Amino acid sequence: MKRWIPFMKSDPVVAVVRLSGVISASGRGTLNDATLAPVIEKAFSRGKPAAVALQINSPGGSPVQSSLIGARIRRLASEKEVPVIAFVEDVAASGGYWLAAAADEIYADDSSVVGSIGVISASFGAHELLARQGIERRVYTAGKSKSMLDPFRPENPEDVERLKGLLEDIHTNFKDHVAARRKGKLPEDRDLFTGEVWLARRAQELGLIDGIGHLKPMMQDRFGEKVRFRAYGIKKPLLARFGAQLIDDTLQSVEERSAFAQYGL
Repeated sequence: MKRWIPFMKSDPVVAVVRLSGVISASGRGTLNDATLAPVIEKAFSRGKPAAVALQINSPGGSPVQSSLIGARIRRLASEKEVPVIAFVEDVAASGGYWLAAAADEIYADDSSVVGSIGVISASFGAHELLARQGIERRVYTAGKSKSMLDPFRPENPEDVERLKGLLEDIHTNFKDHVAARRKGKLPEDRDLFTGEVWLARRAQELGLIDGIGHLKPMMQDRFGEKVRFRAYGIKKPLLARFGAQLIDDTLQSVEERSAFAQYGL
């Protein structure tokens, strides 16, 4: 009501964007730029929020989607001149930390897991199994690297070296992002980009986060007891809510649990 009465000041509003789950270009419920774009745009654009708070609980995933989401957050923060504050729940690791680093400040719970600033690629090799079963793999390509790292053929050392080069380049992008966003806060005599993870207190000592704290009390301390919270998040499609996507959702849940399990969660 206050917003319609001239000269009466409205209570401050904090837009809360929940970023929970694996970061992936595909899959219902996963975090990706296409799905989150309208959510993030609305959070920054609806009224004039005093701040945008990111609730992060993610073990990571796609480096490209992490970069796209993070870039969108920074672009809107600059355009709207709105501060962004991240609050880590269970974990902000790998791509999850990439998202946290997009904020101006990062806070976490004492037991939150933070870090894993590295890049990984995992596959399998099944060529010996095929040979034992008398199955011959036939692959025809134009371009000698087109079948790079085919899991049904013996591993090629040149392909492995080529993959490692790609991973190093992505890792460099990740390191550059963190170094730029945490400029002046990271120790110069410690390599934090090894893929290691830390609990929040140690992460604070290393400059990866700014402190220990929870969203509501910290925002009330900063903006007053009357601050209001407006939540934004991904909504499931109507059919998914009624179980029409049960198989997809179950497979996604297994993959997500596996990703979180890396960090003992």
